[in-house]
Amino acid sequence: MTDTMLATDVSALDAADPLAPFRDRFQLREGLIYLDGNSLGALPKATGDRLAKVVGNEWGEGLITSWLGAEWSTAPRRIGDKIGRLIGANPGEIVATDSTSVNIFKALTAALSLRSERTVILSEATNFPTDVYMMQGIEAFSGGRVKAVTVAPDAIVDALNEDVAVLLLTQVHYKSGRVRDMAAITKRAHEVGALVVWDLSHSAGAIPVDLNGANADFAIGCGYKFLNGGPGAPAYLFAAARHHAATPVLSGWFGHARPFAFEEDYDPAAGIERFQCGTPPVLGLAALEVGVDLILEADMAEIRRKSLALGDLFIEQMQPLCDAYGFELVSTQGHAERGSQVAYAHPQGYQIVQALKEYDVIADFRAPDILRFGLTPLYLRYRDIVETVERLDKACATRAWDKPQYHQRAAVT
Repeated sequence: MTDTMLATDVSALDAADPLAPFRDRFQLREGLIYLDGNSLGALPKATGDRLAKVVGNEWGEGLITSWLGAEWSTAPRRIGDKIGRLIGANPGEIVATDSTSVNIFKALTAALSLRSERTVILSEATNFPTDVYMMQGIEAFSGGRVKAVTVAPDAIVDALNEDVAVLLLTQVHYKSGRVRDMAAITKRAHEVGALVVWDLSHSAGAIPVDLNGANADFAIGCGYKFLNGGPGAPAYLFAAARHHAATPVLSGWFGHARPFAFEEDYDPAAGIERFQCGTPPVLGLAALEVGVDLILEADMAEIRRKSLALGDLFIEQMQPLCDAYGFELVSTQGHAERGSQVAYAHPQGYQIVQALKEYDVIADFRAPDILRFGLTPLYLRYRDIVETVERLDKACATRAWDKPQYHQRAAVT
């Protein structure tokens, strides 16, 4: 295909894209190609107005009366229910609260309390570090009674046995973008009596998820990636209704059945609210709700269709660069196992990602050698994919990455 034919074809795809109008609802600088929405989503234009209202009107004028008058106190449940519509949960099964790491701890310890005769938390060795760190922390806190066990990714199913209390897995791997079969793995875990906690940080808002259809037990995820909730946005926790009798280890006052009764002893709330801990972060929740509402306006099936099409185009356009510069595709080409990102390995991966900023392309890097390109269908165009590969080609051809400042890794990559 000639460059002219490709440009015409890509223009036609953008013109026919039913999600194209959503791009104008995000704050994106002209000329910038943002391929890091799998790390931090772009800013919805409505977020600023929403936060101004919360700060100026609800806090500034309503003051403390806004806990009821502006429904601050019920925001975690309200927003949780909205997230539930994206990931196949029923109303009352999700609460938006705390950070992903804290929610992992809460979900794991809740699952352990339901399988108290068992001693193993199982995960894959290449899981996102905070997931494994939380497992290790629970092992240490238990005095070694609970064991944090990690195995190779392809050994998970074989490692499930009657010692395993809970399996902790990320549905979409943060480096490769590999998608796990949630229903099949959950079924296998249940066959040996284990529960499963699913990390949906790279799933919600990116791929269709059906927690109840998969008979999931617990799930957690962050709000700042594909949900566009902003830096440090509140996370969320799903607990299937059948597990609401589990008593959380973190027994904060907002998880109490009557928080404003100020009772001496902890009495957990009857439903999902028991998985709250401290006072809700009102500003963060307000920003998160804007991002979630945007996703709900779109068709999740259309988001997935476009994501896969963007990925196919990226992989196709990258092949000559793989041959010329040694990029190695890490993501699978099969649709069923590919999330909303494309990842490549390269020895100079970090330097190349930094050099791309000179060309107005923002991607990201994960050690030791992975370049990640996040595919966010609400604001990414087909032309952006073609232009990204063209700019990457220039950065490699000119060795723009081989500058001294790019050989020293920053604290945040």
